[in-house]
Amino acid sequence: MRTVHEVSKLAGVSIRTLQYYDKIGLLHPTGYTDAGYRLYDDADLERLQHILLFRELEFPLKDIREMMNSPDFDRSKALEQQIELLTLKKEHLDNLINFALGIKMLGVNYMDFSAFDKSKIDAYAKQAKELYGNTPEYKEFAEKSKNRTDEEDKLLADRFMLFFKEAGEMRNTDPASPEAQDLVKRIQNFITEHMYTCSDKILSGLGKMYSGGGDFTRNIDEAGGEGTAAFVDKAIQIYCG
Repeated sequence: MRTVHEVSKLAGVSIRTLQYYDKIGLLHPTGYTDAGYRLYDDADLERLQHILLFRELEFPLKDIREMMNSPDFDRSKALEQQIELLTLKKEHLDNLINFALGIKMLGVNYMDFSAFDKSKIDAYAKQAKELYGNTPEYKEFAEKSKNRTDEEDKLLADRFMLFFKEAGEMRNTDPASPEAQDLVKRIQNFITEHMYTCSDKILSGLGKMYSGGGDFTRNIDEAGGEGTAAFVDKAIQIYCG
């Protein structure tokens, strides 16, 4: 059994947060000391791990409580899903939404995603919708894309890839140059206009995704030449400060 102070240090959450979780019925301690301090056992810590992972995935506390208090909640299955998402992105969980939206933004039907078959992409899209369907970015993306045809999506993807072809022509120049920074601004504006509001934070995450290896990097480099993805990422990070 661990005290609330020990759990606070172990999990990196404040005592006030643990007290609040108890108050709203999200995480009750197993017992109390004679002095009235909360005590947590291993099962409580396992539940806290799931709570913190869901919070990193930006789930509201109310939704987490409803899911975890449901008799159908499967902790093992939930953990497997979380691990799968972490493996896909291999970066901070805050970039997971960027990953899901990035697949759509780069054009699934246009890009050569040879490492993923279509059924797997559909599964990830469905999972992303289930996980992130309540986020403002996803709702905005769904609203803007709901009436587009496959042909329109392909045309949009073609237009978007022109940015990377243009970046390829300047990939051996300074990413802080006015031309490179103007390109980044136009990329951000394009995403905001056609996909979802692309804040500097989201744009920074996309830049890291572009140069992070795998299909995104390969397809961008095929469009603009080797090193284009890395150049765009550097220009984006400078732009975002």
